[in-house]
Amino acid sequence: MGLKKIKASPYWKFFSNKYTLISLFFAVWILFLDANAWMTSHRSIDQHISEKEKNVDFYRKGIARDQARIASLKDSLGLEKFARERYLMKRSNEEVFIIQHPDSVKTKENE
Repeated sequence: MGLKKIKASPYWKFFSNKYTLISLFFAVWILFLDANAWMTSHRSIDQHISEKEKNVDFYRKGIARDQARIASLKDSLGLEKFARERYLMKRSNEEVFIIQHPDSVKTKENE
């Protein structure tokens, strides 16, 4: 294929047009080279979306756990159990002994 054949080709005429060259340069710039380029910015946006979806799952599980805890506290036995375990409350005619194991007590060495 000679140079004259290549220059006579309709593809050469189309791609050597100055408007086509500027348009191609602009498309490459927008898609790949710009700070807000389509290829690079969408990857980071997709990563942010996946992180947010993981956060949604985490918080939904937490909400379900809290709703179950609230349902158990609506019962008087559940409320009493919570008060005894959490706030070390006792009835007026009983004593509560707290036993702490050495590995469960926070000291400067095991913090």
